Amino acid sequence: LIGTLMLATLSGCGKKKETVFITGADDLVGKKIGVQEGTTGDIYASDIENVKMSRFKKGVDAAIDLKNGKIDAVILDEQPAKKIVANNKDLVILEEEFSLEDYAIAVAKGNEELLNAINEVIAEVKSNGTYQQFLDAYIPEDGEVVIPKHEPTSFSENIIMGTNAEFEPFEYREGEEIVGLDIELALEIANQLEKNLKVEDMNFDSLISALTSGKV
Repeated sequence: LIGTLMLATLSGCGKKKETVFITGADDLVGKKIGVQEGTTGDIYASDIENVKMSRFKKGVDAAIDLKNGKIDAVILDEQPAKKIVANNKDLVILEEEFSLEDYAIAVAKGNEELLNAINEVIAEVKSNGTYQQFLDAYIPEDGEVVIPKHEPTSFSENIIMGTNAEFEPFEYREGEEIVGLDIELALEIANQLEKNLKVEDMNFDSLISALTSGKV
């Protein structure tokens, strides 16, 4: 789900100041917009008339420029946007949505074994309530995130997941560990395949090339 961060900006000098709000997509025409490079937010922003684009490797870096008045708005995914706003009370999320979109797991063409395993695990965890447990852990109604604990596995083979650990609560760093809802799902897939899960954190716009080259 795509959301947009909005910050009230002040213009003028001395005691006379005017508060200017961005209230929706129509107000973004000709504005300075920050996006995370390679994301759908990047694509949407590129289609806005007379847009002045700033691309960042991390969504939080775009939010910093937003706070500092260097850009007018940021377009990024809803859940990461909520996490950023929770830590920055001078930022808000617009009620108007750019797009409802599906998240997906990419695998190399021809890797039917992995594709089938992924589809089976997704169907299973949705039907037996496990996926709801993931949601309750990382997107709880009371706001209290409880990260599940896992014992290390010792299978003879690994499965390598490529991700950009900048999308809390889906994947993010908690100390030295990468955690998140997507990581929980990947662990379920790895366990079904009897493989150890290894997570490779990289820039978002490097993920597809890492997949097609066999790095992940």
